[in-house]
Amino acid sequence: MSLLQLLSKRYSVRAYKPDEVEHEKLQLVLEAARLAPTACNRQPFRIIVVKTAGRAEELKKIYAKDWFVQPPYILGIVWVKGTEWVRRSDQKPYGDLDAGIVFDHLVLEAADQGLGTCWVGAFDPEAARLVLQMEPNWEPLAFTPLGYPVEEPVRKIRKPLADLVVYR
Repeated sequence: MSLLQLLSKRYSVRAYKPDEVEHEKLQLVLEAARLAPTACNRQPFRIIVVKTAGRAEELKKIYAKDWFVQPPYILGIVWVKGTEWVRRSDQKPYGDLDAGIVFDHLVLEAADQGLGTCWVGAFDPEAARLVLQMEPNWEPLAFTPLGYPVEEPVRKIRKPLADLVVYR
């Protein structure tokens, strides 16, 4: 499958089967994240792998939707503040951007493995810190359920390329 085919196939899954995700597939998803580029290869992130079994009510404090806790795993990405590369000219830290790139690699590999994901940014950061016992310098940026989707991919609606690209 080409990269463009994979990008077309991937969608935000909001209904998951309870089926277990094979250890090998989880490891491939995590390896794809590890291989993602980061500024100066600092890798200022951590991936939190959470098993959902028996923890639904606790995990729903992070994000209250039922589908969030349906699959066997939730994955979270955090930026480890103070370990990122910082642009000299304006002191822009790149930890959040790096973590976003890492998370996208993870999501794409999941799709390639036949697994579903859905970026969740509308979570409660304080609940995430408490429930997942995060270190003080960890900034939670996104979460995703990880499991087998109930339904087949849906058609994506995207703006035309001409509306998104500017040539100068």
